[in-house]
Amino acid sequence: MTRSLVIGGTRFIGRHLVEELLAHGHDVTICNRGNHDNPFAETDEVDHVETDRTERRDLEAAKLAVEPTYVFDMVAYQPGDVATATEVFDDVDGYVYVSSGAAYGAAEIPRREGVTELCDCTDEQATDDSPETYGNRKAEGDRVVAEAAESGVNAYSVRPCIVYGPHDYTERLDYWIERVSTEDRVIVPGDGDNVWHRAYVEDVASAMRIVAASGEPGAAYNVGDRRLVTLREMVELIADVADTDVEVVAAGERELSAAGLSTDDFVLYRDYPHVLATDRLASLGWESTPVREAMARSVTAHRESDRDGSEHDPGREERDAVLDVLDTV
Repeated sequence: MTRSLVIGGTRFIGRHLVEELLAHGHDVTICNRGNHDNPFAETDEVDHVETDRTERRDLEAAKLAVEPTYVFDMVAYQPGDVATATEVFDDVDGYVYVSSGAAYGAAEIPRREGVTELCDCTDEQATDDSPETYGNRKAEGDRVVAEAAESGVNAYSVRPCIVYGPHDYTERLDYWIERVSTEDRVIVPGDGDNVWHRAYVEDVASAMRIVAASGEPGAAYNVGDRRLVTLREMVELIADVADTDVEVVAAGERELSAAGLSTDDFVLYRDYPHVLATDRLASLGWESTPVREAMARSVTAHRESDRDGSEHDPGREERDAVLDVLDTV
């Protein structure tokens, strides 16, 4: 029996990973502190071990209880967490650390594993927990994985770009789905052609499973949709799968500034393109879900939830003011 231990596992990516592992015959245990609702609490398919992943003795106890074949680390946010985990699980068949496309420090298109420079990480950044040092800490975690592999540990990194799909508590995509679902005209910042590579959550889950079984120790694997879409194309795709019509209206800095806004006030906007090469992962047999299918599932999940992305809304009055400016041009 293949036993998989998922550190985390109850929220977004981890939830899909558990479902992916179950679908492929794994015996799954999740370990966490129990601070979030456990979607698998009512099933006997998934075991749970209450664990504080920052405590080495808790990880050691989880290892003894589960005797895992594979370990998937969803919530290692500081490189020290990764170092401890690679020591505790140094004899498993596969330890997979969830890194991030934010680990890349160089502005290259596309960003490639082993080629594009990673972010530096100072000692102070390594123990920080602010969003500003997220990429630095993830990059240092990648370096810890590589060093562990040199010592014989079957450790791997998976680097997803920004993730979307059902159960996404960040509600980033929900903002755009809500706009398309409730409005006739949807503002996209800039010219609408900006690109921020995204990864469908089920594809991230399958990538982790495949890397654990077939990856090269010490290597990192980017994850992202094999077909990229611009922000404008994403909005149009949402409208298509939602079977509704919207007018996509591009607004530059001049029009936005009239309402006190900027392009950065719109979620999923990124000025410089962020694109990850995914050939290394594809060489293991991984395939991404067609983007239209992934978006259709995301729209369905949005409709079945109470998420509306309102926390990302720059403001209805502000958006109306921008449209008024555009209508007078």
